[in-house]
Amino acid sequence: MPPDTNELLLIGVGLMGRPYIEAARRLGLSVRAVEAASRADEIRGLVDDLELCEGEYGGLDELWAEAAYAAVRRRRPAGVLAFTESHVLAAALVQERFGLPGPSLEAAVISRNKALQRGRFPAHGIGQPDHRLTDVLAHAGAWAAERFPVVVKPLSSAGSAGVELVPDGPAFRAAAVRRAAERPLLVESCVDGPEYSWEALVQDGRVWFANLTAKDTTGPPDFVEVTHRVAARLSPQRTAQVDTLGRAVVGAIGMRTGVVHLEFRLTASGPAVMEVAVRTPGDHLLELCSLAYGVDWFEMAVRLAVGLPLPHPPRHPVRYTAAHFLIPEPGTVVAVEGLEETRAQPAVVRAEVGVAPGDVIGGTSSSAQRAGYVLLAADSPEEREEALAQVRKALSVVMSPRTGPRVEGAPG
Repeated sequence: MPPDTNELLLIGVGLMGRPYIEAARRLGLSVRAVEAASRADEIRGLVDDLELCEGEYGGLDELWAEAAYAAVRRRRPAGVLAFTESHVLAAALVQERFGLPGPSLEAAVISRNKALQRGRFPAHGIGQPDHRLTDVLAHAGAWAAERFPVVVKPLSSAGSAGVELVPDGPAFRAAAVRRAAERPLLVESCVDGPEYSWEALVQDGRVWFANLTAKDTTGPPDFVEVTHRVAARLSPQRTAQVDTLGRAVVGAIGMRTGVVHLEFRLTASGPAVMEVAVRTPGDHLLELCSLAYGVDWFEMAVRLAVGLPLPHPPRHPVRYTAAHFLIPEPGTVVAVEGLEETRAQPAVVRAEVGVAPGDVIGGTSSSAQRAGYVLLAADSPEEREEALAQVRKALSVVMSPRTGPRVEGAPG
């Protein structure tokens, strides 16, 4: 059945999904969005039509699925595109039902459940941590005791939310009490090695183009991402391992068409997968990929969603890009220093800080709690490193001991 209109339907838009709107306009598409009622005013003037959803970001998938199905029933679009985690199943359900391009319902379901990923990957020879799925964390104590340190995580989350390194028995028993109401949980052996992500655009099960991103994190216990370096380079042997891994994961989850974001650690024995997602990666990674390769990844994703042809993939990076995030110590913000100096640096694309004097910042246990970000683009990896060093030196959030109401989130 043909579409009713030359329209792209976005399930969620947020901030980092707005370039999809611009890309759709360039392609001559109208844009309709299903968006949280609480965020509707932010995008009402950006789209041609707006469908409201009672769901919230990170909330119930079922509410987004209900709103998405009703929207497609009212008018069938040329394509549907999910923005972030809570939108993935909603988009996949309507893509599957109405024969529209998408990741596949199988890939969407597996991407939303880390335990399903763990159960699927061994049959495809994909490296991953030892793991134990449990409905009561305390019941995994004996298993964990043979493997400390271990990582405890929920089955469905993003931005490091709920991910916790547990170093020993006393800490595990404390976590079991503190997280007694959470179920189910995944307990994994702690894998040692640098962390990377692999971003890919996939068409009909074939990888059209892929990027490698190197990551710095806060480390234990929460592993919140601090810096991303896009167009990262590895040895030929390691590059071949990563390419093989990415294509194996695409096949293992039944991925058909869309964006893949794969996170893994590179251990001495090879890559070990942390998780895979089939949606827009966070932390402005698609924007950084677009700058790095001279190809608009948002437009490529829209083309995939509505079945338009893709150009020839890029052959190599044209810039070397990065994102750096501010993670101040807990306390009250006294001042933000160096923002204008940072913005004036030639390699800086954008710099934003979401806290102000008087705000109180607690500990940063997820990406939503970071205080700001800087995006950079340089002509070489060496120039990128120099620019990152300048940013770290110039930009800071000055803190004093904690008082007053806490700030829960910031741009990024």
